[in-house]
Amino acid sequence: MPPTTDAVVIEYADPDDLARLVATSPRPMLVGLDVDGVLAPLVDHAADAALLDGMSLAVSAVAALESVHFAVVSGRSLDGLAQFGFGDDVDVIGSHGMEIRDRPMEPLDADERRRLIALDALAVEAADRAGDGAWIERKPASVVLHVRQADAERGHHALDGLRSDAEGIAGATAKPGSNVLELFARHGDKGTALMHLAHQLGAATTVFVGDDVTDEDAFAHLGADDIAIKVGDAETIAPHRLADPTAVLAWLRALT
Repeated sequence: MPPTTDAVVIEYADPDDLARLVATSPRPMLVGLDVDGVLAPLVDHAADAALLDGMSLAVSAVAALESVHFAVVSGRSLDGLAQFGFGDDVDVIGSHGMEIRDRPMEPLDADERRRLIALDALAVEAADRAGDGAWIERKPASVVLHVRQADAERGHHALDGLRSDAEGIAGATAKPGSNVLELFARHGDKGTALMHLAHQLGAATTVFVGDDVTDEDAFAHLGADDIAIKVGDAETIAPHRLADPTAVLAWLRALT
């Protein structure tokens, strides 16, 4: 008789219960959320993404709550975030914290520019190896290879090879995601950006909601009295989960 294994059971929070937990936490409060996979359903190509119906109104309603500050913290560039139309009541932070709306990003220095050019060339070669469906996203300080639409085996081999090749570029860092690999000429992470904003605001509680591997950086920076919420069933250090953007919408509505 074959041995039995215990299946991992994913438990999702009830949006209303999670809203009560957040609503009764100390204020002032910073509520930060990733965008893709959280406020907007995941799609094959970033340019096709859109906020879930009703999400824009829910975001504005939470941002209008007393002593609550709302921010989106995304790996997308600010140009990539512009398509969602976030209002002035929302802080918009892009490129894993390196870009902040209405604040100019510090230009890359000569070493960073050379590093970005070298990383871009590696990404182009990897995209060719991945084949049809692979595409490259370029940001001010990083380059991203997407293989979600490519052949699965070729795509994963291309990502593995690209990560290995990037290790030969001095000063470069890499962040894996869901069928993507981002290569950085300058370091940035969501956790540092989130905590910097929380400190500026004097936030007593920081809430962060994310779905991707890079969101674990933000979860890791949160304190014992903060609230980390994972969207989806991927492995996480966050103690709370919501199933999908529809559940996130229900949670935001319950907060108001």
